[in-house]
Amino acid sequence: MENSLTLDRNTLTANSRPEALVKWLIGVALLVFAMVVVGGITRLTESGLSITEWKPIAGTLPPLNEVAWVSEFEKYKQIPEYTEINGPAGMTLAQFKFIYFWEWVHRLLGRVIGLAFALPLAWFWLKQAIPAGYKPRLVALLALGGLQGTIGWWMVSSGLSARTDVSHYRLAVHLLTALFILGGLLWTALDLKALARNSAAKPAKLTGFSLAVLAILFIQLLFGAWVAGLNAGYVSNSWPLMNDHFVPEGIDTTHGVLPALVNDPFLTHFVHRWWAWVAVIALIMLARRTKAAGVRSASIAIHSAFGVQILLGIATVLTGVNIVLAVSHQAVGALVVAATVWGAHVIGRDNGA
Repeated sequence: MENSLTLDRNTLTANSRPEALVKWLIGVALLVFAMVVVGGITRLTESGLSITEWKPIAGTLPPLNEVAWVSEFEKYKQIPEYTEINGPAGMTLAQFKFIYFWEWVHRLLGRVIGLAFALPLAWFWLKQAIPAGYKPRLVALLALGGLQGTIGWWMVSSGLSARTDVSHYRLAVHLLTALFILGGLLWTALDLKALARNSAAKPAKLTGFSLAVLAILFIQLLFGAWVAGLNAGYVSNSWPLMNDHFVPEGIDTTHGVLPALVNDPFLTHFVHRWWAWVAVIALIMLARRTKAAGVRSASIAIHSAFGVQILLGIATVLTGVNIVLAVSHQAVGALVVAATVWGAHVIGRDNGA
């Protein structure tokens, strides 16, 4: 009886349109990917604190005349990033417009993603096109997207009073939430794709092995976010050694190893650099299982993503954090997440459904 009820909750109704939902979710996932890329540009151009207010509606439009631009610049002049860094460096209005542009695009894209998810969701809901069992998951993704906007402002607000940059902890939460949303969109799209092919298909389940791989990848992404937030990529421009040492000099353990692990740029860079190889081993194992399950394309995607990511990471270090390479590194990091989710979904499918 229980198995019958479970099946009913996940079978197609007369109006269900899983194929259309798949296209919609993939489209939103692409927008989230673009958001991650623009977020990387915003961070690397030090643009994130240029808009000092959070106006979800009124902030949709940028300043439309010179008076409005001067007003925004005056607000920016009140925060420590300007008074301690950009002001003494002689920032001009034209330079302010440049950093304002990237933060405005980042926020605008967030609004576009919200509409691109919420409006089609409402339409599919009214048309009863959502297969049974999927509404709670889609609502959860919508809520998480709304929360991400709040997290973004929470991150920005950390750099408006006592700091010249944002908290690296909050930056990590913001980036990892975006990647979690990306993974959730893709996982749901893959479930719906399987349902479109087989009306009795059940959602895939995360296996213990997949959870372990995702946990290892999470640690790597977390340290990557901390490296970004602490500007730790600049502490060494050599590889594989860091400034001629395997364990770099300059690690500050005055307050203990654990505080240094999450706050010291030398140590966070060191961990991110070498934990990557633990992640590579885990991803190779995932790819092998994916190939054994009969989906070679997912295995190729995993290998390609982490291979390119390693090369970009090394190149970013060797070039002293070249902005194009650094943004590409963040972008391919999102692709590593996508490929990993695909592989985890493959081995978590109930092939007997």
